[in-house]
Amino acid sequence: MAKEETQQQETKRIISTFDKSSQEMIYGLAAHDTARFALKTRGSMEHLFILITMGDLLGVPILPPYYSLRILPYVVPQIATWKRRMLRERDLTDALA
Repeated sequence: MAKEETQQQETKRIISTFDKSSQEMIYGLAAHDTARFALKTRGSMEHLFILITMGDLLGVPILPPYYSLRILPYVVPQIATWKRRMLRERDLTDALA
């Protein structure tokens, strides 16, 4: 009796492992590129948003300072990484990636 139960549990474990593996494989085949593209697009949109609102930090005055100050609390956590991205040296191979 105990041997039957352990065999059933082992079978259930194997089936659940197979299900999880097949789900991950289908995700990798179908949705991984889409998810990466969405994250890349979101990053570029955030990059442009910060450039438009906080461009004065780099000498690109686009919006009046009043609006930039209103948006400042939402942008402060991202300013350091944004500055680093904007001022980093770029190569021809960066455009290919």
